[in-house]
Amino acid sequence: MEKRVSMVLFLLLLAVSVLSDVADGKAKDRATLSGLDRKLKLLNKPAVKSIKSEDGDIIDCVDINKQPAFDHPALRNHKIQMRPSFDLPTEKPDTRNESSQPVIQQTWQKSGSCPEGTVPIRRIRKQDLLRAASLEQFGTKPPNVPYASSKTDIKNIISPPSINNTKFQVLSTINRSCAVLVTEGHYYTGAQGDINLWNPTVDLPDDYTTAQIWLKAGYGEIYESIEAGWMVNPKLYGDRASRLFAYWTKDSYKTTGCFDITCAGFVQTNPKLALGVGLHPVSISGGLQSYVPIGIYQDTNTGNWWLKCGQNYETVVGYWPKELFAYLWRSASFVEWGGEVYSPNIVRDRSPHTKTQMGSGSIAQTLEGSAATIRVVRIMDTTRKLKYPEWVGTWSDEQYCYSALNHVPGNNVEPVFYFGGPGQGPQCK
Repeated sequence: MEKRVSMVLFLLLLAVSVLSDVADGKAKDRATLSGLDRKLKLLNKPAVKSIKSEDGDIIDCVDINKQPAFDHPALRNHKIQMRPSFDLPTEKPDTRNESSQPVIQQTWQKSGSCPEGTVPIRRIRKQDLLRAASLEQFGTKPPNVPYASSKTDIKNIISPPSINNTKFQVLSTINRSCAVLVTEGHYYTGAQGDINLWNPTVDLPDDYTTAQIWLKAGYGEIYESIEAGWMVNPKLYGDRASRLFAYWTKDSYKTTGCFDITCAGFVQTNPKLALGVGLHPVSISGGLQSYVPIGIYQDTNTGNWWLKCGQNYETVVGYWPKELFAYLWRSASFVEWGGEVYSPNIVRDRSPHTKTQMGSGSIAQTLEGSAATIRVVRIMDTTRKLKYPEWVGTWSDEQYCYSALNHVPGNNVEPVFYFGGPGQGPQCK
């Protein structure tokens, strides 16, 4: 009898425990859904008009004064600057052959346009948030974790680049691999380049690959960065299209900044161009070469950093307000042009390496029509003139995976920067 009572009590307790676990699970699910809904409401401002794009994106036309940028505490009383207060110096048009063209076409533009007084913003959907590691990390790069000095002799790493016969340190970081053209100075107020548009393969769900420009300021491992170019990022965007992006960070990607308009910060002013949206047409190996001209320039009258793109850099996208930064509000001290691959499988003392490609997927040494390139590289300094950097160097974190080459095609001809690679291969393991 006592055994029967004990068994009944045990079963009752087990049933209560199971029901409690189910109730806790449902409560957690409700909390998760509630958190997702709050995040979506924060990111997606009320739309004056919505446009369904052929590629599946939804573009919301948001009142320019109600865009996400102004949720940033430093921008609560910010007055929008509608246009830069400067004009770019004119240059002779770049002489490309007929098999190349500048491009900044977005698919959603075929389906409609935004009314005056609004800006187009790609809508964030629930499935976008569910792919993120956490709601807090949505739209951000993973923290920049440098390798310890004891790791600098690991395979695939090359010695630091030299500028004017002076070697300088480029931080090699965990899970990232870059192949770049670099220049270092004190008072850079702008940089630009025509970035070859490709659609490289991304191997793993958490991987991404970019082709871009960086402007940085700060000290050592603590720096600020503003960035723009194109990228393939399935985790963020949900597909493998090459998309226009912008990024900023105030603390080396630790807790601040984000891609596009996935957090408060970047102020969009263009009513016809959206960040985070697909670009076309992409380049064809041995055929048509497409370029995305990207330029970032500081307005020295306001301190804001403007993003421009398109032919002759005439299309103004918007700006990063000076209030976001502690160093960059003065100027940049470091500029990079090139590509970056992020992957959990870029750990240089462990195999296998990711197969995610950079650029076209071909190494830099294959040159025109095969490797990705950045042409018409320019910096701007306190003279406010655009010019090729006086001193440059190349850097590749993993030269056997992704390479960099500043190629001089002839006498009295400006160098052309090539970069990229296939990732995992016979020499990249």
